[in-house]
Amino acid sequence: MPGMGVDYASSVNRMREIPGAWRRTAFGAGLLGPDGSTRPTIFAEMSALAARTGAINLGQGFPDEDGPPAVLEAARAAIAHGVNQYPPGRGIPDLLDAIAEHQLRFYGQHLDPHRDVLVTAGATEALAATLLALVEGPDDEVVVFEPYYDSYAAVVALAGARLVTVPLRWPDFQPDPDDLRAAVSNRTRVILVNDPHNPTGAVFTRELQDEVVRLAERHDAVIVTDEVYEHLAFDGPHVPIATLPGAWERTLTISSGGKTFSTTGWKIGWIAGPSDLVDAVLAVKQFLTYVNGAPFQPAIATGLRLPDAFFDDIAEAMRAKRDLLGSGLRAAGFDVSVPSGSYFTVMDAAPLGATDAAEFCRALPERAGVVAIPLTAFASPARRAEYATLVRFAACKRVEVLEDAASRLAALAG
Repeated sequence: MPGMGVDYASSVNRMREIPGAWRRTAFGAGLLGPDGSTRPTIFAEMSALAARTGAINLGQGFPDEDGPPAVLEAARAAIAHGVNQYPPGRGIPDLLDAIAEHQLRFYGQHLDPHRDVLVTAGATEALAATLLALVEGPDDEVVVFEPYYDSYAAVVALAGARLVTVPLRWPDFQPDPDDLRAAVSNRTRVILVNDPHNPTGAVFTRELQDEVVRLAERHDAVIVTDEVYEHLAFDGPHVPIATLPGAWERTLTISSGGKTFSTTGWKIGWIAGPSDLVDAVLAVKQFLTYVNGAPFQPAIATGLRLPDAFFDDIAEAMRAKRDLLGSGLRAAGFDVSVPSGSYFTVMDAAPLGATDAAEFCRALPERAGVVAIPLTAFASPARRAEYATLVRFAACKRVEVLEDAASRLAALAG
């Protein structure tokens, strides 16, 4: 850097030659260019494009309105009352209790809050700590459903394992059980299930869940579930895999308060499961963030204890936003896959002449004043052709914003 007496460009070039974990992670995330240089994620690129053009950002999945007043006030009160230092390593006892109460209330699970639960810096840290704890080296494989949340490949690469994918295909994005059976083997250490699914909005069938449990038992694998959209399932109550017969002993369940309470910036997540597996994750987690979010932990505990009506209402509100966005996309000429959960709707831009989703998304802000994300950003290079014209939109915005976006997109049909 200028004034530091260091040749910055030469330093960067030397760093590129180091075969360390950062390079494996960047490779797994698809962030290495042909020359070996790192490049920004498509999310950063699209958000910058939205800021530069004034387009409506339906790319990244974060709400544009605050969560429940009781939850926000609980955070303010915690700060005012001095809850501003390191919390206990597992999480504050009240939040641990609230998570256990939540699992019993909604799913009939009986957890020991002080042995079977761990608070994390969002679901992303929970996932990273889990894979680092459970994966032992390059002979281990992690099975995921593709397209997948972008951090999955990066963390698997960081752990030094091999990513094995099960394709989800347009338009319903339900996995073929035969593909799942072909992917799972005695080398499989973890089967990672994201349900409701980001980016497709799919909710997996009970038959598929049962097959995951059967295969995990047969091959002695651990099931890790990412359930951050658990309260945004539209066609029926969410069913955690950990509640199925034979699953508890080998399942770690990950969730967070960010999506449920519109507090994505707080990064309060958790992991629940058998105490021996949770202890293994804690052994890694304590050397990552150590602890986090002291005043936000009692606030999320408050949220988890809100009445049933709150959880019913947020699912109904998101269902209505899904329908509003879907109607706008159809009016614009897109083919639309109707999601069964999550924030997201996937559509096919091929009817509008698109052949490359990434290029379509780069042009969309100028053409229609709206930002979206190409589904290829969630896929491995080998499978990107299968999703070449598919685009993801986020419906987690105010109704008036979605109405404006729908109106703008309608211009594409002209």
